[in-house]
Amino acid sequence: MPSPGVLIPYPSTAVRSKDDADLLEGSERNIIAEFNPKFTYPIFGEEEKIYGYEDLEIQLKFASGSLQQYLRINYSSKLSGAGSKVADDVEGTLYKFIPADYLKNEEEFQKRVDKDATSFKPLGKKIYSYARPAASAAKGKGKGKAAAGKGFATVSEDDEDAVVYEVYWANWETPGFREYHRRMQLFVLLYIEGGSYIQEDEDKWEFVVLFEKRRRRDEARTPVYHFVGYSSLYSFYCWPDKVRLRLSQFVIAGPYQSQGHGAALYKAIYEYTVARDGIAELTVEDPSEAFEDLRDKCDLRMLFRQREFMTEAYGLSEDFAMDGTDEVPAAIARPPAGKGKLGPPTEKEWAERWRKKLKIAGRQFHRLIEMLVLRSLPPDDAKLMRAYRLQVKERIFRFNYEILSQLEKEERIEKLEETFASVRDDYRRILGLVE
Repeated sequence: MPSPGVLIPYPSTAVRSKDDADLLEGSERNIIAEFNPKFTYPIFGEEEKIYGYEDLEIQLKFASGSLQQYLRINYSSKLSGAGSKVADDVEGTLYKFIPADYLKNEEEFQKRVDKDATSFKPLGKKIYSYARPAASAAKGKGKGKAAAGKGFATVSEDDEDAVVYEVYWANWETPGFREYHRRMQLFVLLYIEGGSYIQEDEDKWEFVVLFEKRRRRDEARTPVYHFVGYSSLYSFYCWPDKVRLRLSQFVIAGPYQSQGHGAALYKAIYEYTVARDGIAELTVEDPSEAFEDLRDKCDLRMLFRQREFMTEAYGLSEDFAMDGTDEVPAAIARPPAGKGKLGPPTEKEWAERWRKKLKIAGRQFHRLIEMLVLRSLPPDDAKLMRAYRLQVKERIFRFNYEILSQLEKEERIEKLEETFASVRDDYRRILGLVE
């Protein structure tokens, strides 16, 4: 008999044409395997249950590039009746969240997948790219160079076996993008806790979308694009004549997670931000703990690549080697303590000049500075450790002034010390992930 309420983690699949699916080998085939969303409560309610069905199966498929959708709902029996005994309207509920042009005939959907495979091209302006060896190339050929600290091999984009990843920038004025966004925004609900759809009538939104590009083995080496993930950003006025860009949503599709693509997308966003004269800084809206870690690691690696900054920060010779990777240069692997602008205490005017140049939000930049100071501090130098403790506590107090100022002096001192210890331990954890 129909269940009074069943939790349904409905499976989804990014479908490729047979020609494109046949290119995948080994672990790459996980890209076309079924994957379940992390969250369904934005669609089906807080309890994530559907009422009134037995053996309910919901299957939502996407064409891997164009994201054309196919929806199938199967069940062995359904509760019929009146009032509160009526089964939930599953398709009607999903209809509110996906474009109305979804398909319900699987054969028709597969024909659309085959057609879109060669006709679909990314929308907008290409701003970044990187490449990795296909499984067929990496296997037994020794191709590819391991990306520092990540374990992901990289190759030239010109390599015949390269899988190239391309990042595109778009906004509402990009032809066809509004319709494409309506298809991809569902990933925000499925993978971001508390995620919601944005308002299309707000014209300050811009988007950065990541695609995988594989070439077929035909004579023309036809390129085919597949959706990987995207980020939405919103601009705010920043006095006197610039804007502050806020990263609002950031999502990588399930089959591509934990493969370094999130870091690559963030790097693309950051580098494009720095290159634009009209942007004062890049901020992040309510980041999750996982995204904060990703951001911290990316920002630290970016700072390690800044020769002038690192030279001034640690008081180094300007001729230390830089190899162009994310590896920590040997000269700063064990930097001297207290010799450069970092101190402690860090020279504030110097830090602010670099913060503006690198377009990093204030709190984030100060945290990065504190991490860089910590990695050079000898634990037995009481003077430097005290200066560092005071520097971190000053920032913590300013950031939490309204709460801390209401505490009695002894309680405030105790709370600051407790928070400092927690922050220091977390810095050590993050530094351990990078170095």
